Amino acid sequence: MDPLSIKGAYLFSPRIHGDKRGSFHEWFRHDGFVETFGQSMNLAQANASTSARGVLRGVHFADVPPGQAKYITCVTGAVLDVVVDLRVGSPTFGQWEATRLDDQNRRCLYIAEGLGHAFLSLEDGTTVVYLCSEQYNPGHEHGVHPLDPDLAIEWPSDVEPTLSPKDAEAPSFVDAQRTGLLPDYQGCLDYYAKLGMTI
Repeated sequence: MDPLSIKGAYLFSPRIHGDKRGSFHEWFRHDGFVETFGQSMNLAQANASTSARGVLRGVHFADVPPGQAKYITCVTGAVLDVVVDLRVGSPTFGQWEATRLDDQNRRCLYIAEGLGHAFLSLEDGTTVVYLCSEQYNPGHEHGVHPLDPDLAIEWPSDVEPTLSPKDAEAPSFVDAQRTGLLPDYQGCLDYYAKLGMTI
């Protein structure tokens, strides 16, 4: 796994074995995860979403603790996947990093607890699957508006975004910080240490 510029986000590029029948790859390996983080990822839930071109999901995050770490890949189509550092006090607070995940490169993205996550579907019928360290808990799940000019995420200009009503009504980055909605960086670090994770 290769670290991104935001601490707690990693990109994994699997080795793809292909022949005339198709291809095979390992998109998650327990031993590789332990080697990187010192402990296995707790698997509590596995999600799949299928999206038309232009569907924009996020920016989503959860209260820490327990938060919700995610391990994401795109099995059909393509997405622009974005990690946003929403941890108040982090050296990269407010910064984001985008990665293309698609059914050709088969890359995977790991996002630690406390980080924000969003993705834009670039093709009709795009399917994204992800493993989650905690089950969905609606009372502790939050969002920040993905088109907020203060975040200034550079979404592709040739794709018209479609948001769910919930994401369209999400607070701005500034309002989420002002109201104390965002996770605390030191609190996240303490929680990672409690889990035995080396981030």
